[in-house]
Amino acid sequence: MTTTTDLTAWSSLFLGLSALFAGIGALRKPGIWRTMIDEIEASPSLQFICGMLELLIAGLVYLANPWVPDDLLSCALKAMAGLMMIEAIAILGFVDIYTQLWVRSLAHMHRGWASFTSLVGLVLVVAGAARFH
Repeated sequence: MTTTTDLTAWSSLFLGLSALFAGIGALRKPGIWRTMIDEIEASPSLQFICGMLELLIAGLVYLANPWVPDDLLSCALKAMAGLMMIEAIAILGFVDIYTQLWVRSLAHMHRGWASFTSLVGLVLVVAGAARFH
C-alpha cells in the first residue's frame, strides 16, 4: 500500500508550531527576544549557527513546496521560505546592521510582534492540519 506525504502540510504544521510557541514564549517573558538578539549580535559563533540553521530550514521548506498557483498554502510557504533565506543571508553577512533594525522595532512593539508571530503560527498550524485527511 502506497501512501503520499503532503510536504506542504507538514511544513506548515512545523513552522506554525514553532512560530506559535515562540510568540507565546515572548508574550510570557517580555524582553526575551531583545536578549536573544543582543546575544547573537555579541557572538560570531551564534551569528553563524543561527544564519546557517535558518538557511537550512528555509531551503528545505522552499524545496519541499512547489509554486502551484492553485495551492495558496504552498505558494505562501515558498514565499515565506524565500524571505527566510534573505534574512539568513543578512544575519550571516550584515548582523550588526540587521539586528539594529530589530532592536529599534522591538523596543516599541514587543507585544505586537509577539502577538503577530503567534497569530501567523496559529494560521499555519490550522492550514497545515486541515490538509491531513
